[in-house]
Amino acid sequence: MSIFAGVLFDKDGTLFDFAATWEVWAQAFLLRASEGDRMQAAEVGRAIGFDLESHTFQRDSIVIAGTPGEVADALAPHFPHLSRDGVFDMLNEEATDAPQAEAVPLIPFLEGLRGCGMKLGVATNDAEAPARAHLDRAGATTYFDFIAGFDSGFGGKPAPGQLLGFAQAMSLAPETVVMVGDSTHDLLAGRAAGMSCVGVLTGMADRETLMPHADVVLADIGELPGWLDAQ
Repeated sequence: MSIFAGVLFDKDGTLFDFAATWEVWAQAFLLRASEGDRMQAAEVGRAIGFDLESHTFQRDSIVIAGTPGEVADALAPHFPHLSRDGVFDMLNEEATDAPQAEAVPLIPFLEGLRGCGMKLGVATNDAEAPARAHLDRAGATTYFDFIAGFDSGFGGKPAPGQLLGFAQAMSLAPETVVMVGDSTHDLLAGRAAGMSCVGVLTGMADRETLMPHADVVLADIGELPGWLDAQ
């Protein structure tokens, strides 16, 4: 039997493959905000670490670990015809519609964890509304006992607020919770909360980047049950 009682997941790059979702989103948003001007869209893309032609992010892009608020702050100066709030609203609209590629088939994976008695949660730097829309589309929302975005009242990662909020809501000691994520923001938040940390390679960070902050780095969340059983 595992020593753990709860698992908290990042969303993008963890439950869902990062590139398959956010590369499509970035192109759609940039072209919409630039009113179809590909030259402007490409220029703004470079400013946030996204190549419009190759549809790829740089590993240090603010989009990878930043909150929508931080991304809106970075983008707003490039779109004077839009207010900062207008940029923020457009980001969330496009995020809600972004396609989702499950890292592994989520329903059987989550059913397995719930069958072991695990409390499950999501802690994402995305806004809560699009996060819930993505989980709803996958049919996964009801498997989670706790869902928090950066705007849910707990703050965003790498601060530990969301993680401690999950532990408190589930009446779990932090040391009995595992934080699973694809970025150093996720793992630093986990360490700050006093939780065990599992990195996964379905985001933009490589093993060498994640390993110093993780108890283990797995190929994807599909390997998590085996790791939990071994603890």
